[in-house]
Amino acid sequence: MTMDLRDAVTVVTGAGSGIGRAAAHAFARRGARVVVTDLDAERAKTVAAELGPDGARAVAAACDVTSLDDLRAVRELALERFGQVDLVMNNVGILAVGPVEDIPLEAWQRVIDVNLLSVVRSNLVFLPLLLEQGSGHVVNTASTAGLLPYGHDRLPYTATKHAVVGLSQALALSLRPRGIGVSCLCPAGVATNIVEQITFYGEPAPPKGPQFPVLDAESVGELVADGVGEGRFLILTAPEAADELRELGADVDLYLSRLIKDSS
Repeated sequence: MTMDLRDAVTVVTGAGSGIGRAAAHAFARRGARVVVTDLDAERAKTVAAELGPDGARAVAAACDVTSLDDLRAVRELALERFGQVDLVMNNVGILAVGPVEDIPLEAWQRVIDVNLLSVVRSNLVFLPLLLEQGSGHVVNTASTAGLLPYGHDRLPYTATKHAVVGLSQALALSLRPRGIGVSCLCPAGVATNIVEQITFYGEPAPPKGPQFPVLDAESVGELVADGVGEGRFLILTAPEAADELRELGADVDLYLSRLIKDSS
């Protein structure tokens, strides 16, 4: 299900930096109007100013994705300023890193609230608009750690990203027949400031799994915008991940055994 981004109204969460900022720029280059949201209001304002200093093509809003009220306020801002919403990119993510036995329950709860339930809240707020107009697109940012079983050192993040992948697949089945496209971005290594969103527990765990190339955020933003325009579901930043996914699907036990052997 292709999408023309010219004059489309896009809402991007976590757009004050990294992949969100890059995607906002990529959407704007294709003619979209952008609602830039971020927990950090000043970062959101900076990005909105980059996209259009007169405010005609971009607007900023502070938004905590754990708050339904904040997301509702973003929806109302988009409608007030631009009259519609056509694309929503759910892009916020945090990490708790360390051996699984050292990560406390409250860290799990926080990661689930931000990484997974934020998408649920966004769906509750924005999907009724898209369904009423019978068109639009949703992009959910997951991770290759949500496709492949290598993120044992960041298990809450890995669990939520697997959930986002599954949620996105089910959404595609539900929404595509009703005129709404769904894409799932699964980035591998991306040079961003994600370290600001990491909490460390215990001793670092050694990696187990494939090492993918690291891309700059701007390249990923272009991949997202192209993927939306082409109506693709799965957007990868590392094509090699597709080979790993095929190997995993062919024989899960054999794949896990290889990862363990390679890391020993």
